[in-house]
Amino acid sequence: MNIQKPAADFEPDTAQAEAALDVLRAFAARASDAQLAAMDPALRRLLPGEPDPAYPEFRRDYPAEFEADTAYKRTMPDLQNGPSSLIKGARTAIQHVGISNFRLPIRFMTRDGGGDSAEHGDVTLQASITGTVSLEAEKKGINMSRIMRSFYVHAEKRFSSQVVEAALDDYKNDLESFDARIQMRFSFPLKVNSLRSGLVGWQYYDIALELVDTGGVRRQFIHLDYVYSSTCPCSLELSEHARAGRGQLATPHSQRSVARISVEVLPGKVLWFEDLIDACRSAVPTETQVMVKREDEQAFAELNAANPIFVEDAARLFCEALEGDARIGDFRVVASHQESLHSHDAVSVLTRGAAFEAQSLDPKLFSTLIHIG
Repeated sequence: MNIQKPAADFEPDTAQAEAALDVLRAFAARASDAQLAAMDPALRRLLPGEPDPAYPEFRRDYPAEFEADTAYKRTMPDLQNGPSSLIKGARTAIQHVGISNFRLPIRFMTRDGGGDSAEHGDVTLQASITGTVSLEAEKKGINMSRIMRSFYVHAEKRFSSQVVEAALDDYKNDLESFDARIQMRFSFPLKVNSLRSGLVGWQYYDIALELVDTGGVRRQFIHLDYVYSSTCPCSLELSEHARAGRGQLATPHSQRSVARISVEVLPGKVLWFEDLIDACRSAVPTETQVMVKREDEQAFAELNAANPIFVEDAARLFCEALEGDARIGDFRVVASHQESLHSHDAVSVLTRGAAFEAQSLDPKLFSTLIHIG
């Protein structure tokens, strides 16, 4: 048999190449699996449904037996610690970067625990943690998992300011940052008595603890949401005017109200969460109730009538209580009376000291003061 070999200088055109591909596809459509398997892999990749020749074959089973040893981990890329040439956008410092809503069970001691070693005074609460550090202009980013690992090292310890400071030290050093911040949010349960019936129920207080390290100076803050009832003094007097002058039954309007109390805790004696709650109760005693019978409801109406307040009154009453505590430095009171007369709320903000001064307010600040449970 004579086999004609193509001339060395043969140059097929596009049409001839497409015709050859059609022949290949026609052959493949009729070929057996054995014939296809015997084909040159380079030809087989030209067939429909075959993998892209530039895309390699990968294992698809999970390698449970694989262990990442030290040598292997050194080969792994770490873009967050890459050179400054990888920075996107403005090459500038970032004041806060980190994690938010990282949850951990934290063990707290209550004021009635009887001392630093009293186990019966402990309560374990789920805390939502925010941890951030500053980022220098020449650094691309941080390894955020280091913040979480720092908290886990201290998670089993009973909460104290020293424990929080140790966690902050750890991740500040790990990430080589000059400023750092920790904030822990949780719901703090406290038993409260009814006004007259003798019933007892659990009141829950939204509390946040904050430790701020700026330029090597550390400050600690507590934020507390206190929920109370506010009876409008004007409405109370108008109601009494209608009763006295016209024999007309009328009721003053009252509404659920919230004050967010933020205080700087000065070094020295402990400022317990319960102490701050007691200060709020002494300033505005009309705290919303938990367990209520008829005699309690009547008592609450009498208590509101004895303590009618505008939102301005509330801010000043809280201020007076906070100013009298030597354990408290700078503070802020944000009050919101969520009116039943109007379709809008009455609000006030009162600050003492530079820590809480602000020319601008978060647009969502007052909307976060609505408590529904």
